[in-house]
Amino acid sequence: MSFSTALSGLDASSAALQTVSNNLANMNTDGYKSQTSTFADLFYQSYGTSGGGSPIQTGLGVQVTGSEQDFTNGAVSSTGESSNLALNGAGFFVVQDSSGAQTYTRNGDFTTNSSGQLMTLGGDLVMGYPATGGVVSTNSSLQPIDVGTGTSESATATSTLSLTSNLDASAAVGDTFQSPISVYDSLGSAHELTMTYTKTASSAWSYNVTIPSKDIQGGSGISTAVGSGTLSFDSSGQLTSPTTPIALSIGPLSDGALNIAPSWQLKDGSGNSLLTQTASPSSNNATNQNGFAAGVLSTYSVLPDGTVQATFSNGQTSAIGQVAVANFANPEGLLMDGDSQYSVTSASGAAVIGTAGTGGRGTIKGSSVEQSNVDVAQQFSDLIVYQRAYEANAKAITAFDQMEQATIAMMS
Repeated sequence: MSFSTALSGLDASSAALQTVSNNLANMNTDGYKSQTSTFADLFYQSYGTSGGGSPIQTGLGVQVTGSEQDFTNGAVSSTGESSNLALNGAGFFVVQDSSGAQTYTRNGDFTTNSSGQLMTLGGDLVMGYPATGGVVSTNSSLQPIDVGTGTSESATATSTLSLTSNLDASAAVGDTFQSPISVYDSLGSAHELTMTYTKTASSAWSYNVTIPSKDIQGGSGISTAVGSGTLSFDSSGQLTSPTTPIALSIGPLSDGALNIAPSWQLKDGSGNSLLTQTASPSSNNATNQNGFAAGVLSTYSVLPDGTVQATFSNGQTSAIGQVAVANFANPEGLLMDGDSQYSVTSASGAAVIGTAGTGGRGTIKGSSVEQSNVDVAQQFSDLIVYQRAYEANAKAITAFDQMEQATIAMMS
């Protein structure tokens, strides 16, 4: 019995040393969470009671009762790789293997496969919510996050335009000033409009909007008019007429695109005139329109809420997905599968999947990875303690052996 007690100590110390060894081996494993062995004493043998009635007992050893994980955050290291992600706070990335089984990981050292999908270094796909037209649908089922360079954005025809310009109040009647602005058709082709302003009175200007005739089917000459009218200003130089946006109609276009029907906005969101007439040189200060050519994905970044924000070759940005994050009632209950991945057990509870930064889930830092949270100094301290415990139990076995040998010698 004495031997078995000491042997249980050897087993427990050996298991603890194995835990420390595993921690040290993974001190450079991204997303790794340090473990600690926990112990409990075994059953006791009773020899009766003392004179005061207290039980007389002898312990039968020790056992390893569990292995606790420290889920505190590791340091976050910037990598500059768009595919790398780090979780700051609670939660796990959701990944899916080739069989469709979902597991969970803190290791955000992701890369992309030949299809442009985010994946772990082991080949499992990173899951998230899809986006359509730049809008993420968190009510949809999880899908692999696609950040492939083949992702494209369709052209959008110009529907609104504005010009922030000043017309010189001191100009003579008959003086002209031009403001150019490019607009896009449904095929993504750019067309340059020219607004020509001609002073007709002290507070009035006419405008004539033209487009190169080559852009219009059957167009002749240098330019074709697509809109005209009169602008009136008050004594403060503010536009008084027209009071509503000017509707333009441009087409039929020679490239076969749909007619462009932009609305020329004359006021900003606060109701201030974008066109003014003051006693300063005529000038074009800004132009704005909402059309753009087709584009392909050139770069992407991941926002703190997991939204994958794509930047296209046409300068536009749009959401193309959102990385999902899972949380658990008891992360300690997760089963470690290796390769920095975990599986659900009855002890962990079901995964509660949502978006980063909500429901107690941490936020995401793009182009970064979370490092191991192993405290090397603490591990070496534990290593010495468990080593001493192992040596002490080994010496106890040696002592018991010597005692038995002495007893046998006495009997022979």
